[in-house]
This record gives sequence, structure tokens and C-alpha cells, in this order.
Amino acid sequence: MNTIRVLQLGNEDWSKQYTLSEQIAWTFFDACDVSEENPFELVMIDRIPRHNELEVLKKVTICHRLYVTDEVKRKGNFAEYFEQKCGQVLEKRKLESFLNSELRNYFPESYGEKYNHRNLSLSQDFKGSVKWDGYYSLTMQGHFGDDFSQIVFWRNPIPLFHGQAIDFWLEYEKSGEVEIQLEITQFVQGSISTIQNHWLFMEKEMENIVTIDNPLPEGPIFVSVLAKGEGMLRIIALHDRYSRRGYGHFLPGGERYVTSDREEIFCYFEPGNLKPPFNVYFAGYKTQQGFEGVYMMRHLGCPFLLISEPRLEGGCFYLGSEEYEGMIYKIIRKYMERLGFDSHQMIFSGLSMGTFGAFYYGCDFAPHAILVGKPLTSIGNIASNEKYLRPGGFPTSIDVLNYLCGSLDEEAVEKANKRYWDKFDKADWGNTKFVVAYMIEDDYDATAYKDLVSHLRSSGAQLYGKGLHGRHNDDTYGVVQWFKDQYKEILYEDFRRKK
Repeated sequence: MNTIRVLQLGNEDWSKQYTLSEQIAWTFFDACDVSEENPFELVMIDRIPRHNELEVLKKVTICHRLYVTDEVKRKGNFAEYFEQKCGQVLEKRKLESFLNSELRNYFPESYGEKYNHRNLSLSQDFKGSVKWDGYYSLTMQGHFGDDFSQIVFWRNPIPLFHGQAIDFWLEYEKSGEVEIQLEITQFVQGSISTIQNHWLFMEKEMENIVTIDNPLPEGPIFVSVLAKGEGMLRIIALHDRYSRRGYGHFLPGGERYVTSDREEIFCYFEPGNLKPPFNVYFAGYKTQQGFEGVYMMRHLGCPFLLISEPRLEGGCFYLGSEEYEGMIYKIIRKYMERLGFDSHQMIFSGLSMGTFGAFYYGCDFAPHAILVGKPLTSIGNIASNEKYLRPGGFPTSIDVLNYLCGSLDEEAVEKANKRYWDKFDKADWGNTKFVVAYMIEDDYDATAYKDLVSHLRSSGAQLYGKGLHGRHNDDTYGVVQWFKDQYKEILYEDFRRKK
């Protein structure tokens, strides 16, 4: 694991009082001798900072990575800094335990992925019916035996390093009398038979994320599902993510929400300087799971919320059940109300798949502006273009259509398109500014910008368009650069922010 850089402000240097892991790079200053502006993975404060020290601390502290001991009073500018950085109070009596056990969870990098569905293998002993549903799921119906035995496994082992913890989440459905277990085996590095760790999780444990922790040397891990009983078992996805052992998902402060169908949504919030606008950013299609746009949004200095979802291969356009979509709506509203803002003090944004989320949930809030690059609106058209216009370019779009409509025919295409446009047409966009960069020869959704123009009928709505030549993924750099420039322009012109 990478080095964890920790900054301590106090009267006594804790690194001289306690034994710290070799993974920790400790910096102590009590006279503001830290001049660099590279943020630390963690900042710990044990006395009230002086004014010049506080200015340095603001530059080197990342949100959700600040601890202040309970003996330090927070008031004035220090209290404001504590709130803006989402600081936490650390009881002094628990300091040694925190340094020994919890510092390790503030490592700089994050990583998550879905196990490749192509590497999912079925036990040859199973004699029931089997159905493969694209890259989405594997459904088995029949008798799984009277005792637990391996029913599926993933052929690609992944590394587990010394001192590392990994979270696992299995998406599945079952009916009848089927029972399952999740089995994880770690082998000695370089061996295909010598086992050094073994974990077995019951269904009750799998109601929540399950975590494995490795105190032993590095070695690959192999995952399988065991089953018994009679009925139906559907394996949808297995996710693995670097674990922070309860200190946030992907990033410190990262939140995870899950529906009754085991579908997930992730969000990450930073209050910035607590002044409008509140920027909501939807991640694009991502096979590596995590949050997108964190550095870009943080650089703007405004309160922001990142939203990301890991379904299918790299996302399902933020569409789903009423429960799923309602969950996203509630997350946005929760932070809007926490800031005390109204919808006219919000900007929704996203790139590619994220544009769909920005438009779709923008219908519920009618924000001041919707800023997008490479817009995607008609999901049915995106999927149908896979056959002739973009063969093999985005096969996940077919899984998305099948997931949403249960079919791939023309009726399903039209139904998926209407799901978006019917909601868009009912919204009142009279106070919303649309700022859109689109690809002129887009091979995903060729008419997205023209459709937006024709459907935008609300009096008072504004639309600014920028066309770039190329297919959907031909000039991502140009789109992103324009996207950033427009964000800064809106902040400057509409919210009197400095350029």
C-alpha cells in the first residue's frame, strides 16, 4: 500500500510518543514551518491554530480528512474551517488506538471493480437449466444438491496485499429453497495449491458488504459461490473494492446506498466554502469503480456532490426501479437542504453517460444551469445504433435496453426513449440555462442536441451549444476543456465568483 502522509499540529510530537507503522510519513509542525501546498492524507490538530497556521492548514487539508482532539475548542475561523473540511472530533483517550489501527485506512488511492462476467464459470456437476443474459447475469434453475458445493466461480484471481482489506458485494436473486455461501480462498504467492487464508460468508452476513483482511504476505485470491437446495439462483455481479474499514467508500467520506434489490448508488459530498452554487456532478461510464471529477469540482471551490453507480458493465444511466431513482432524488435533496440552498442555486452537470443523469434528475429540480458534454438522451437509439452505426463500440447499451425494457425490439427502443422525453417535456425549464458541447458526428446518440432543441419549449429557457467534429469518443479532451471553461464562466457571470 502507498505511503500515508500525516500532518500534526500540537504542542507535542505524537510520533515521538507512539510507535507508528512504516507506512506513515509523519510531519509535525508547531511554528507553521509547512510551506508546501500538497495536501496531506490526514491532518490532526491538538491545539488552536494561529492565524498564519490556519491559512496553511486550509491549503493542505482535504475534506473528510481532518481530526481535532476533544480538548481543543472550536470557534471563529477555526470552527468555519472545521465545518468546511467536514472535520471529526477524536477523543484524546483513544488517540493511541487510532494511531495504531485507524491511520492505515486513509491511504491515498481508491479502487473498485466488477468481476468480469466473461470469466464466470458454472460447475459441470449442475444438471438444471441455465440462461446467460448478455453480460448482465447468469440464471440457474434446478436442484443444487443437499449439501453446499461450488456452483459458480470466477476464473480471474486478484491480488491481496499484506495489510490490505477488500470489500465484496454480491448482486444476486434467488427463489425457492436455495441457500448460498460466498467462499474466498487466498493462495501463497506463486502457488496454485498452497492455501494461506480462507473466508466463508453465510447469507446473513451478505446482507451487508463482507470484508476480508490480510495480515499475511501478498497472495492471489479466488472467489466462488456455493449453493444447495431447489429453486432459482441468479448471479448478477460480484464487486471488489479497496476497503477503508468503515471510513468511507472509495474515498474517506464516500457514502453508499443500496436498494432492496441489492443495487447500489454512491455519493461524495464536500461543502466547499458553503456559498452557492451547489454543483451536482454525475459520473460517466466507468468500468473502474469510484468517483469521477473530484479534483475538477474541488478546484472550483463550491459545494459539490458527486454521484456514481456501478451496475451492469460500467453503469446503467442512473435509471432503475422507483426505489432506486427515488434514492438518488433524496440524496440530492438532502444535501441541498443541508446547505440551505434552493434549486436556482444549483448546477447539474456530467459527461457522456453522466449527461443523462444530469438531464433526468434535473427535471425534478429545474436547476439554474445544466452543463453537459457529449449528451446522451435517447437510450433506445443508443442501443439500436450498436447494430449498424457502431458495431461492437458500446455493447453495454444493449444490456441497458434489455434491463430497462426486457426486450430489444423496436417497441422497447421507443419505450426507452419515451421514458426520458416524457419526463423532460413535463418539466418547467423557464429558469434553467442549458450549456451543451456535442459531437457533430456522434455515433451513440446522433440527434441528442437537435432533440434537445426541439423539446425545449419552456418560455425563458436558455440554450448554448458548442459542436465539435467527430464521433462520441473522438475529442474527449476538447469537450472536457470546454466543459471546465463554461463552468468557470457560469460561476463568474451568474454567481460573482472569481475567475
